[in-house]
Amino acid sequence: MASVDELPIWLVDDDPDVRESLGQWLEVSDLAVRPFAEATAALAALAAGDACGVLVSDVKMPGMDGLALLDAVQGLEEPPPVVLITGHGDVPMAVTAMQAGAWDFVEKPYSPERLEECVRRALERHRLALENRRLRHALREGDLAGRLLGRAPAMLRLRDQLANLAPVRANVLVHGETGSGKEVARD
Repeated sequence: MASVDELPIWLVDDDPDVRESLGQWLEVSDLAVRPFAEATAALAALAAGDACGVLVSDVKMPGMDGLALLDAVQGLEEPPPVVLITGHGDVPMAVTAMQAGAWDFVEKPYSPERLEECVRRALERHRLALENRRLRHALREGDLAGRLLGRAPAMLRLRDQLANLAPVRANVLVHGETGSGKEVARD
């Protein structure tokens, strides 16, 4: 799976001009964008397992609207954050969207900088949620990488060495400073 920093921002809007202009703004801001003209196409891609960092959707669209898309996305096992944008919003609609799980609700006209900041915050939240899920899974499975954290070359070598020694039925002395993680290598 790609890192969350590389995950595209999905842009769902039935207006091609909005998709193009907002997509260009996000791309200029160094964010990958995947545009969708309708909510059902985005939902089908999510259900198929396509990678999505943040889903940005207009609320008022023909067929499935943004609120229905939000509800459907929240039913997925690993839903991305959803940012809803609309020119027809009101306070009750915003409250309903936030209660349904929307990351944010942005009313038009909005500044592209505000939407970009909102998307970046949602992307960071998604990154943290995915990392948290990965670490919990690693701990449940007893994965050494989940207990000995770090990506430094020395830590990668240590994990490889411990993995190679694990099946050997012999005592092994792991030497290191206090707090270096040697205590978790004993299992």
